[in-house]
Amino acid sequence: MKINFLNLSLRYLILVLIALPNLYLFYLIFTPLTVYPVYFIFNLFFNTTLTGTTIFFKDFSIEIIKSCVAGSAYYLLVILNLATPNIKLNKRIKMILISFVAFLFLNILRIIILSFLALSNSSFFDITHQLTWYLLSVLLVVGIWFAEVKIFKIKSIPFYTDMKLLYNKIK
Repeated sequence: MKINFLNLSLRYLILVLIALPNLYLFYLIFTPLTVYPVYFIFNLFFNTTLTGTTIFFKDFSIEIIKSCVAGSAYYLLVILNLATPNIKLNKRIKMILISFVAFLFLNILRIIILSFLALSNSSFFDITHQLTWYLLSVLLVVGIWFAEVKIFKIKSIPFYTDMKLLYNKIK
């Protein structure tokens, strides 16, 4: 099997460069893309105001912090994508964009559901919030990735295929 060292090097270099500024790029892009739709949706039901990343309505407020935006989840989607060889550039870009849109939509839905649970003083808020924080976010990323593997007919395995090719080349 032939290894394209330039492609391999670029993919992993991009992963490192994106992570270096503490995922700043993901938060810069996805904070407003998360905050404004949530604000707009709540504004359909309540008289709301937005100050920074905090939405105020009734006698209630929701602050959308970095953890809510889930920049690390977007980064994980990029890692899975770029750590997978044998994907043409156009397909790779399309996959990243689709995964971002899917996660953004699901994350906004998660924030709205949790907010309504909190607003209604539901006894399920705390457990639901903890489960979505620790479990659902990971499951969403993995589910989005598996869906893309199926839809785009990806045959390579992130990291493993690269490492196997390198090992065979060295051997």
